[in-house]
Amino acid sequence: MAFFTNQAQLRYGNEVANSNITVGEIQEVLSVTKSAVKRAYRQHDTVTYIINIVNAGTVEYTGLTMTDDLGRYAFGEGARTPQDYVAGTIHYYRNGVLQTAPTVEAGPPLVITGISVPAGGNATIIYETRLNAYAPLQPEAEVTNTVTVSGTCITGITAAETISAVAEPVLSITKSVSPVPVTECGRLTYTFVIQNTGNTPAVPATEALVTDTFDPILRDLTVTFNGASWSAPANYTYNETTGEFTTTLGEVTVPAATYTQDPATGAWITSPGVSTLIVSGTI
Repeated sequence: MAFFTNQAQLRYGNEVANSNITVGEIQEVLSVTKSAVKRAYRQHDTVTYIINIVNAGTVEYTGLTMTDDLGRYAFGEGARTPQDYVAGTIHYYRNGVLQTAPTVEAGPPLVITGISVPAGGNATIIYETRLNAYAPLQPEAEVTNTVTVSGTCITGITAAETISAVAEPVLSITKSVSPVPVTECGRLTYTFVIQNTGNTPAVPATEALVTDTFDPILRDLTVTFNGASWSAPANYTYNETTGEFTTTLGEVTVPAATYTQDPATGAWITSPGVSTLIVSGTI
């Protein structure tokens, strides 16, 4: 509800008389809500948003425009937008019935025009965005974006939704072998590089492990992890008959990534946490 006041003045000759102050009220019949299907995000995730516009009045509203700032935030003397609209994902419903898609300008900001809301009814707009390089990923990072609905006789009604970066490790592994080629009965070395692009370290409770079956089978194994010698069965198990190698549950740990925002472009740069497992043996 919006209230307003008004006062009149009467002038005659050198006299001025003020009236009483009247108080009025403008009843807003449109309301808007915005919600994300998932309120947590990972790097480059897509996010589905649902915007619901309710008309509590007795007259249909037509020709409405909805603008989404896509999480725009201040950066230096300008601003950055951490989400992009995913083309072709718009769905528009009136009282639950799918309608022809309205006009969409991807922006930023995202602008959707041609929305109408029936009297005593609702309109629902669903679309997807994708997190880009301007989305923060560090612990407790958030992206808040706001939609504004405007049109004739509407000054602009808004709704916001906040999504948060997932706090978890995100692990990947690469494997290399040397020397290439190796001589018969020679010594072969496998190097496993485990990277964590997540904002949380992989700790023993993460229960990460590495498994591999060496072919050709290796003998006389030596194993190091981040430069420290490992021994079996405390840190790993190895079957010289099958070549199956498995690290002990929880022995593989990887530090969290670090994130820095480029001072010129505003893009977030991820520096993964890294751990290295090296296994050597005679073929």
